[in-house]
Amino acid sequence: MPSSHSDLIHSGLVHSAAARSDAVQSEFVAAEAPSIAPDPGGDVVEYIVRPDNDCWRIEHAGDSYGPYKSCREATFFAVDAATKLAAAGRNTRVKAIDEAGHLLTTWQHAAPERVR
Repeated sequence: MPSSHSDLIHSGLVHSAAARSDAVQSEFVAAEAPSIAPDPGGDVVEYIVRPDNDCWRIEHAGDSYGPYKSCREATFFAVDAATKLAAAGRNTRVKAIDEAGHLLTTWQHAAPERVR
């Protein structure tokens, strides 16, 4: 079960620990106010951000990544990974469990339908 930043880098979840610090501070205010987005349908790759005692973790494909200091930090890494798969044409979604235990979609990408 991957658990360190090194494991995340090798798994493709993140690409730079240095970028993490700056980007987490400035770019993820939207993660604090998740919204429910429509289901893109089809095969969707999901990343789930969830609390774990005093830290946060990302669950993806049966693996758990983290710990992270905050929901914002974990969401940043989950969206970073989902964005890379979205660029490759995959349907991706990031969900977070809020303080009340509700699973809310915080980010998603639906790949355009391919015309045959």
